[in-house]
Amino acid sequence: MPDTDTVTADPPPGAEVPRRRPALSPSRASDFKQCPLLYRFRAVDRLPEIPTKAQLRGTLVHSVLERLFSLPQADRTPPQAKELLAPAWEELSSERPEWIELFDQEDPEAVTSWLASAEQLVDTYFGLEDPRRLEPEACELHVEIELGSGVLLRGYVDRLDVAPTGEIRVVDYKTGAAPREIGEAKAMFQMKFYAVVLWRLRGVVPRQLKLMYLTDGQSLAYTPDEGELIRFERTLEAIWQAILKAGKTGDFRPNPSKLCAWCDHQALCPQYGGTPPPYPGWPEPDPGEESVLDRAD
Repeated sequence: MPDTDTVTADPPPGAEVPRRRPALSPSRASDFKQCPLLYRFRAVDRLPEIPTKAQLRGTLVHSVLERLFSLPQADRTPPQAKELLAPAWEELSSERPEWIELFDQEDPEAVTSWLASAEQLVDTYFGLEDPRRLEPEACELHVEIELGSGVLLRGYVDRLDVAPTGEIRVVDYKTGAAPREIGEAKAMFQMKFYAVVLWRLRGVVPRQLKLMYLTDGQSLAYTPDEGELIRFERTLEAIWQAILKAGKTGDFRPNPSKLCAWCDHQALCPQYGGTPPPYPGWPEPDPGEESVLDRAD
């Protein structure tokens, strides 16, 4: 990819790597909207969270689909994609050996059956489109831009398709089932985030934002317009200003909801009788970075 597709480029060999400025990513923006205290726990305190097997499966399938598109078009077949699963997992688990501990070490079939469930998601993907007919411009594309207001936006796009006519399609893989209204709104928030970044980077409003749900084989396509992206950009600026205001004082308040049932940090939440750790101040390096688990919904 040319450097114009990202704001930052790799530094020359031997150069000192500067600390990056605080930034806003889709995952961290969603965290703050859902619960400011959750944002603090993840972005400021950086408290560890134990991933679920479903999250790991999502990470694995994203990796496999990225590798699939690196193959010649004629080789992008279901059998070839399934052959990529085991080596992709071996690489991921070697980088994060603690992930292996999530599986029953006394059950020799634990990982095998889990890989089989990932294989089913790959099968579903091929029911949604034929990758042999596609030639994406990029997969797992890092995008970053500073808005005129000074807000730095950063994220990773699963796949970017660009037509010969210049029309842009943003594709995001979801390894869960198509969500209900709340989940759909969260997913579309992420896609509009990417649409704003790409529009400001390239001067072209994406023609289509496409979500592909690999559990039930559904897809959702949406066509944004410039006026909508301008309004959404203002929303992102407002979120960032609220984050900065809370960051100065440490006043990240809990926002109880049904989603609290899945939170790893209830023991530290005042809503559940807990006490957050002492506020460490605004984080360095920045809180905008996303993990591979963030990108593998």
